[in-house]
Amino acid sequence: MIVKSEERLVEAVQNGHLQSFGTLYERYYGSMVTLAYSVLGDVQLSEDAAQEAFAIACRDLPKLKSKDKFAAWLGGICRNVARRMGRSKGKTVVLNEHVPAENQKEKYRNAVRQAVWKLRAVDREPLILRYYDNMPYNQIASVLGVSPQAVHGRLTRAKRKIADYLKRNGFKGGDYETG
Repeated sequence: MIVKSEERLVEAVQNGHLQSFGTLYERYYGSMVTLAYSVLGDVQLSEDAAQEAFAIACRDLPKLKSKDKFAAWLGGICRNVARRMGRSKGKTVVLNEHVPAENQKEKYRNAVRQAVWKLRAVDREPLILRYYDNMPYNQIASVLGVSPQAVHGRLTRAKRKIADYLKRNGFKGGDYETG
């Protein structure tokens, strides 16, 4: 199987070859669901947001000038769709801070979840793409339209903020880390 570059696929779609859009869809659907999840915190809504983002991208792809920026362009569409869906459905991520934990490890996991959803979207997005979807830095950079160094910086800041949150909430460094 020949793997076409993103630029060649975009160009093919712009020239009317819709099968190439299917290849782009297969390549980026999972990333878009994960990106939408970082905004919505709901898997089903995230899948809907990704589907809508692809529909918009298919319609607007002829307008895309920088063919090498498809992933970032699609990520921006997906992020905007997810934000709009969140506002229109009144969807906000609500984590009950008083979830009864069976043990300290579960309390730690709940605290980590709380910390993640308290992060700003700019910090939460690369974190979820990396650790929820196991996405490599280069792919995260492509989806977010930033450099791999920026991804590293955002992840470092996000982890530091989570560590600070955990410390403020009674967890010492390294307590109950599950990887």
